[in-house]
Amino acid sequence: MRILIVGGGGREHVLAWKLSKSKRVRKIYVAPGNPGIAQNASCVDILSSDIGGLLHFAEEKKIDFTVVGPELPLAMGIVDEFESAGLKIFGPNKNASRIEADKSFAREFMKKFGIPAPKFQIYETASEALRYTKRVNKFPVVVKASGLASGKGVFAVTSKREYEKTIDQILVQHKLGEAGNRIVVEEFLIGQEASVFVLTDGHSITYLPSAQDHKKLYDRNRGPNTGGMGAYAPYPTNKRVSNIIENVIIQPTILSMQDQGLDYKGVLYAGLILTSTGPKVLEFNCRFGDPEAQVILPLVDGDLLGAMVAVAERKLSSVSIKIKNQWSLCVVLASAGYPTDYRIGEEIEFKQKLSARTLLFHAGTKMEDSKLVTASGRVMNVVTVHDNLKVAKQRAYEEVKKIHFKGMYYRKDIGNTGMKKMKRKRRK
Repeated sequence: MRILIVGGGGREHVLAWKLSKSKRVRKIYVAPGNPGIAQNASCVDILSSDIGGLLHFAEEKKIDFTVVGPELPLAMGIVDEFESAGLKIFGPNKNASRIEADKSFAREFMKKFGIPAPKFQIYETASEALRYTKRVNKFPVVVKASGLASGKGVFAVTSKREYEKTIDQILVQHKLGEAGNRIVVEEFLIGQEASVFVLTDGHSITYLPSAQDHKKLYDRNRGPNTGGMGAYAPYPTNKRVSNIIENVIIQPTILSMQDQGLDYKGVLYAGLILTSTGPKVLEFNCRFGDPEAQVILPLVDGDLLGAMVAVAERKLSSVSIKIKNQWSLCVVLASAGYPTDYRIGEEIEFKQKLSARTLLFHAGTKMEDSKLVTASGRVMNVVTVHDNLKVAKQRAYEEVKKIHFKGMYYRKDIGNTGMKKMKRKRRK
């Protein structure tokens, strides 16, 4: 098969790496790709938002199957366009992608079908939003831009003053553009966060490993939100919590979407918070997470491509996926100043050769004057897999020390929560 992967970050690199292992693959193209991806595939200079350009390329190269990485092309309707042209593609259509692309729609959907979630209010103007402080005036709260904001549209505010400033930035100054034309104000929930991933063809469901992302910039979950500073998988949950996630959240969501005429095929990614009263949905996403994909896909044993094709053909019940009984951990290397005013163009150097068992996925790199340099806020993902989470963490940080670029920043506590949970579990 000739495969086209849409996107150019760490998630797309791990997809290219994983799919290249399939015996069914003849050639992989990635648009636009990056220098790391070029080791496993041919990079094509087409932006992931250029639906027309991608469609033309797929037809010209006789692409057999397309896999979409980021949310934006899904929200723009790439699946609808490709399927209309008779091309097989992995991902939900434009209408179903609203579960991520429109947070106000998603919250109303969850409320209608009884999916456990935070209490919320939806506002379209600053004057409406500011009335919240007069009616409720309870802090902290979470303010979310309703549209897609590249992971930077969520704000946990702790005071009335901070709330008013956030409302002004989103609804008056329009700093998030169209993504902030509407906001969702949600109750602030306390608990551990977990990411749950399933493949679905709209009826059958196959569970992939769960994960825990580390969204905050600094250790001990402090600082501003980012696109993700690292992750580990699987996230350890007990049987009771797993049953609630499966029977109260995932299955009802997929069945309810079909009942509403939302033809959901692809990955459903549930961002959950495990509260004292049970798991609740912080958000749904219509694609693999980043950096979660970098830790869950190395744990998938067997032909991921076969399962993806089965999803597109509505034959998921005919295939099975095995999951390795191991741990996977990812440390994100970021540019100085990320997630706001970060530097790019810094040369990336390898002070020592990385271990052969280490997986290195490029997120934001480019070649400049024959040198590998930084090209975005998140630059690289260092991933290790082992039977023991503590060893996986130790090895990952040993490998991180072999890489250098000016201003390189990374969290040093990725995986600590998982190790603490496992220690408590052993004591019981």
